[in-house]
Amino acid sequence: MSATYDAGNIQVLKGLEAVRKRPGMYIGSTGPRGLHHLVYEVVDNSIDEAMAGYCDTVTVALEKDDIVRVEDNGRGIPVDMHPTEHVSALELVLTRLHAGGKFDKGSYKVSGGLHGVGVSCVNALSTWMEATVIRDGHIYRQKFEIGVPKTKVEEIGNSDAHGTTIRWKADKTIFTETTTYDYDVLKLRLRELAFLNKGIVIKFRDERLENTKEEILKYEGGINEFVKDLNEGKPVVPPEPIYINEEKDEVITEISIQYNNSYSENIHTFVNDINTRDGGTHLDGFKNALTYVLNKSLDANEKLKKSFEKDEKLMGEDVRSGLTAVISMKVPEPEFEGQTKEKLGNTEVRTIVDQIVKEKLTIFFEQNPDVLESILKKAMDEAKARIAARKAKDNARKKSMSDGFGLPEKLADCSLKNPEMCEVYIVEGDSAGGSAKKGRDPKTQAILPLWGKMLNVEKVRPEKVMNNDKLEPVIASLGTGFGKDFNIEKLRYHKIIIMADADVDGSHIRTLLLTFFFRYMPQIIEKGYVYLAMPPLFKVQLGKKEPVYCYSDAERDSALEALGEQRDKADVQRYKGLGEMDGKQLWETTMDPARRKMRVVTIPDAIAADKIFSVCMGEEVEPRRRFIEENSSYANLDI
Repeated sequence: MSATYDAGNIQVLKGLEAVRKRPGMYIGSTGPRGLHHLVYEVVDNSIDEAMAGYCDTVTVALEKDDIVRVEDNGRGIPVDMHPTEHVSALELVLTRLHAGGKFDKGSYKVSGGLHGVGVSCVNALSTWMEATVIRDGHIYRQKFEIGVPKTKVEEIGNSDAHGTTIRWKADKTIFTETTTYDYDVLKLRLRELAFLNKGIVIKFRDERLENTKEEILKYEGGINEFVKDLNEGKPVVPPEPIYINEEKDEVITEISIQYNNSYSENIHTFVNDINTRDGGTHLDGFKNALTYVLNKSLDANEKLKKSFEKDEKLMGEDVRSGLTAVISMKVPEPEFEGQTKEKLGNTEVRTIVDQIVKEKLTIFFEQNPDVLESILKKAMDEAKARIAARKAKDNARKKSMSDGFGLPEKLADCSLKNPEMCEVYIVEGDSAGGSAKKGRDPKTQAILPLWGKMLNVEKVRPEKVMNNDKLEPVIASLGTGFGKDFNIEKLRYHKIIIMADADVDGSHIRTLLLTFFFRYMPQIIEKGYVYLAMPPLFKVQLGKKEPVYCYSDAERDSALEALGEQRDKADVQRYKGLGEMDGKQLWETTMDPARRKMRVVTIPDAIAADKIFSVCMGEEVEPRRRFIEENSSYANLDI
């Protein structure tokens, strides 16, 4: 039977129906990420008022029952009749896609909300929404349900204040996974906005708690404070970040730069407050200018030039080693590229940033020759290490061609070769490795035993990582290369499972491995390929009955309770290490895909993760001590 396909099959989605039909197209997903995006869309409107100079305080409150409230003291959304649409401007803004003041350059010079679809989208995906506007001496209110007006704009009182309050409850039929907001996730974005808009006050309240928690996010130092925050706990040059702020052709460039003693670069770029995670023309202009200025400065420094190999130049990766920078652009007509719209495409911005950075950095270095020399020396050390690593790699390549060097001899590989079906267990110690080899499914499960103390990569140069005998087997087994040579296409396993004892040493090994992955192969964590195995803590056995494996104290207690009067006869074994289990037990409890428990490792926010790794694994003791004191109440101690 052939189905007809004619004009009658073509649906025209009116108003906000399209948003409800395909929510993912508008907010990215209907999971937690999309849910939190609703808050960002509404907050963006308030921030745009602040950028335009009409608002200095925004309150974001999480109320009970998954309700959110965003208040600002801006001008208030207009409530008068629209000249051509014959409904109030407030209703228009809240019920029509692509309606708002952002498209009129007289109202907003630049706008952060343009990347999304605004508050009307939030309205469409909410069970109900209520907008309260205070302007021109009056208070107005309008109510909506799933994007449809339930009341007209009503005047409900008088007030000399001004501003807009939006309250809404996300629709459970759209956000089926959860409608509960994560305080920490929202706080990271609100903090970012407070850094990017210096002087603005963002009050973040959690009214779901018995005692309301309120944090005031305000940074008079703006992005300079952002950079200092990113570098907390690290020795830095110069002591105060280098700050550039310039307007050219209506484009405002604001940059803050500071170096630390690490070897990784940490650059965050924003356009109209939107995080351009994939970079773009503003980042290209900045990188090009930085490399140019430092090479020019090196050419003019005879003393330093002598210690450098002839004809070698500083590369971009050399001058960005240990660099922390925040680039915040205000662009009147931004063009975003790529699937996620997180890459700036405006070609004129590259030239603007390039010229401004060249000019301002040259002046700064002329006035601060000591800072210039410190940065040049660091970049030259990096270049020398790069040249040495290149030579070492060439030698290794020649060697591997002559002796067939390949996978590490301790790796017990699996027979299948399709990475999607293969997993590797990185196991602490040879004895546990032996049990794991006996217990595994050799078709899909590879075992790589580690022995001895691993390297803390947070404290060493990249070439030391390449030649480290503890990390080399991990790098060789995964097959991707690492650092700048990393290629995820070559990954040999789509599940990388860290299996270590449930004790202090095991935790240390897990942390060292995760630090290495985060610094040198972050994509494998971002893609969700890294897991932590969760071996049982206890075995409860009554006579010859099947043992019950328990993964927490609570599980052990309930297993004993289930035995009733016989609980005292049960044998409870506390596993101190993986080596105490034979292959069969290890398979049943920790390796059998049908029964095992694992935790996927995620990076909810790269900035927070970077900071924690730096503080906890870096050289400086004082920030680590402070971190432990502040977070000791969250620790689980097994004493």
